[in-house]
Amino acid sequence: MFLRQVFDPELAQYAYIVGCQRTGEAIVIDPERDIDRYVQIAAEEGLRIVAATETHIHADFLSGVREFGEQHGTKLYLSDEGDSDWKYNWAVGSDYDVHLLKDQDVFKVGNIRFEALHTPGHTPEHMSFLITDLGGGATGPIGIASGDFVFVGDLGRPDLLETAAGVAGAREPSARRLYSSTKRFLALEDHVQVWPGHGAGSACGKALGAVPQSTVGYERRFNVGLSFDSEALFVDSILDGQPEPPPYFARMKDLNKNGVPLLGAVPSAKLYTPQELAERGNAEGAVIVDTRADRKAFMAGSIPGSIYAPLGINFAMIVGSYIDPSTNIFLLVDAADVDETVRTLVRIGYDRLGGYAPASTLFESGVAGQITRRVEFGDLDASIDPATYTILDVRGAAEYAGGHLPGAINIAHTRLGRRIDEVPTDKPVLAYCRSGARASSAVSLLRNAGLDVTFVDGMVSSWPGWTQDAAAAGVG
Repeated sequence: MFLRQVFDPELAQYAYIVGCQRTGEAIVIDPERDIDRYVQIAAEEGLRIVAATETHIHADFLSGVREFGEQHGTKLYLSDEGDSDWKYNWAVGSDYDVHLLKDQDVFKVGNIRFEALHTPGHTPEHMSFLITDLGGGATGPIGIASGDFVFVGDLGRPDLLETAAGVAGAREPSARRLYSSTKRFLALEDHVQVWPGHGAGSACGKALGAVPQSTVGYERRFNVGLSFDSEALFVDSILDGQPEPPPYFARMKDLNKNGVPLLGAVPSAKLYTPQELAERGNAEGAVIVDTRADRKAFMAGSIPGSIYAPLGINFAMIVGSYIDPSTNIFLLVDAADVDETVRTLVRIGYDRLGGYAPASTLFESGVAGQITRRVEFGDLDASIDPATYTILDVRGAAEYAGGHLPGAINIAHTRLGRRIDEVPTDKPVLAYCRSGARASSAVSLLRNAGLDVTFVDGMVSSWPGWTQDAAAAGVG
């Protein structure tokens, strides 16, 4: 049996290629929309992807399952569990080769056996897949592709149907279903490997580990979410402190349920000079996304009107939260990063790519004319007067509740685009987060909206007025 975990570091997402080397057939589990990567990996191993499946209707990226059916005529295995509101509408009655799965349905790819286990909670239709290598002589499963059900050290959050998709009253029933699903997981033998759908940095849980895989036995011992004997305690724990999901999650859910637009080839981005980028990116219906890693450099000089979204785990979250997908996007990004940046954009449905200019040539071009005020937390006074400043905390609500600057208002950075009118404009704004990473992007949005804003950089704990006692009291 061949198994390859394919990691997307920008979305902290894991897809899996599982192949039978004897027959040369393979399946891909939870592919993203740009499917050429999986086809290439399989071909390099002498395999052909004949099937594609996914564990559930995803909220954080656009699935590539339909793309496989369209481009390659691949057989598609999709869940037929859950309620009527969470069916694969695009697949039912289509011309694709679709096999709808019920709990404990079994199918084979080559000499590898897959058993579908209905594991609801994160979503109503969620499936996990027990995988057995019959060709290698195994009589029991080697592992479980657990999707967004069980992660390393965490469980998939059960609140997204309500907090992201807007299904009122879904949080607690989903949490109870998740609790029931954990009992099924815990009935598996300790040696069974766990292949999760996400790693650290994903917004699909609150405490995901960075280790790429685990075992049932290890999770049984150390995964806090699997330690509860009381459903009521489990529900309270799993729902407490979940971060606010970015707004684009609702759109991902809708498209993955009703039909992801077909992509075909990954789009290319045209090369421009910074001067040309500034002109085109400030046209009506367009925006410039500045991807530089150095936020100090961005504050020291940027193309006017640009949004700051450094490459990495927050890039997709910022773009998906701040920019409408109908917008023409122009990128300030170096050539070596263009392909991965474009792929990240199309994975969350941003297909209108106008072009790019190399970030390394920005300052010599003379168009980096917008300067944003920046101060270090450690240089602020121990007492900041809320009568003088609007103090904006862009961390999550749970972080804010654990301690914040006196008088600070709280709007999570992912929600700021929709709630920017709630930020008072009668005073200068001081915007901060835990380390400066989230606030640096929030500041670019605020300044583009015309607010008088200063970016507070550095660790909040370095503020002279921050103490453990004050933090514990929620006023630090």
